[in-house]
Amino acid sequence: MILTDTHTHLNSEEFENDRIEMIQRAIDAGVSRFFVPSIDSSYTQKMYDLETQFPENIFLMMGLHPTYVKENYLEELVHVETELSKRKFYAVGEIGIDLFWDKSFLKQQQHAFQHQIQLAKKYKLAINIHCRDAFDEVFEVLEGEKATDLFGIFHCFTGDFQQAQRAISLGMKLGIGGVATFKNGKIDQFLHEIDLEHIVLETDSPYLAPVPYRGKRNESSYTKLVAEKLATIYQLPIEEIARITTENSKAIFGI
Repeated sequence: MILTDTHTHLNSEEFENDRIEMIQRAIDAGVSRFFVPSIDSSYTQKMYDLETQFPENIFLMMGLHPTYVKENYLEELVHVETELSKRKFYAVGEIGIDLFWDKSFLKQQQHAFQHQIQLAKKYKLAINIHCRDAFDEVFEVLEGEKATDLFGIFHCFTGDFQQAQRAISLGMKLGIGGVATFKNGKIDQFLHEIDLEHIVLETDSPYLAPVPYRGKRNESSYTKLVAEKLATIYQLPIEEIARITTENSKAIFGI
């Protein structure tokens, strides 16, 4: 059984004391494919170091996270474009719009999001979308860039059924993680209405740990708990959930 964590911050400071052991725990649990999103330029070297340690398991994205879009965001976008031109990445991400913490950089976030979508098209890569309190704003940009070469993952999807359908119609898979196990997560109420071909697994570790670890540090081995929840929702063996969602991740990332 091969499980794929399509979104995990393995280079997070939260793992400073046990990163290697944490990754090994995940591999032992059947999670052998890890896709690591970019945050900003200050995290880039740590991503490369991780890739060097686990070249068969870790696959990198490049992008500017929306909450890191600040006064210097144009410089950060230059860094993104420079890195994309130098080496292989598997997606442009994580990118998008986040209005939960700060609305003052909305225009800059919109510009950064659109620009990075265009970079993804240029390099024929998937996008990995971060959306928090910003579904309307994210969909506005996506609709403006709608094209046959626009595809990717709506990371940590927390929208409703109609928003899920809209994301799928725009070429996105839905990244499903710990929220699906929450009593108030809501997405578990309609996921069975969405074909599994549109679903990929993720943890977003160290954030959003699934039940029974909610509120604690998340880690990639918990991808298996998300898969178990989906096995219950779809009434399928966990091995089938693992197979289909891993195939979906291959379709997005090309590996």
